[in-house]
Amino acid sequence: MSFVQGRYQSSSAAQTEKLGGELAERLAPGDVVLIEGELGAGKTTFVRGACRALGVAGAITSPTFTIGNRYRAPVAVSHLDLFRVAGLAAEEPDLLADYLGSDTIAFVEWPKAERETIAAFARVAALVRIEHRGGDERLVEIA
Repeated sequence: MSFVQGRYQSSSAAQTEKLGGELAERLAPGDVVLIEGELGAGKTTFVRGACRALGVAGAITSPTFTIGNRYRAPVAVSHLDLFRVAGLAAEEPDLLADYLGSDTIAFVEWPKAERETIAAFARVAALVRIEHRGGDERLVEIA
């Protein structure tokens, strides 16, 4: 991935979406982006910007209660939220297979300690940490 890793300040949802879009432009099928941050930090906002850059036209919502969403685009896009999943070991083995793979670009919110399991399905291209700094201010770190 050629995206410049670093720390970025965001003072609006539009700026957070733009950062997501800039990262997405450098992703390829088989890539997965892990996204960490507290509730309300802007994880789904970041993913929304990425999805738009990848050609997703419809509504992009948090999959907190459904675990994952798949979106149609020139390259299939998956968006997972593992907040409600205590651990992948207790889940169906194919849970991730439905969303991650060589033909998909994926974003996983709340990856917790599941990085190795996720990496078995797709190439981890980036780790994004979003920190809420009060009001509309966010610190977005991309590694």
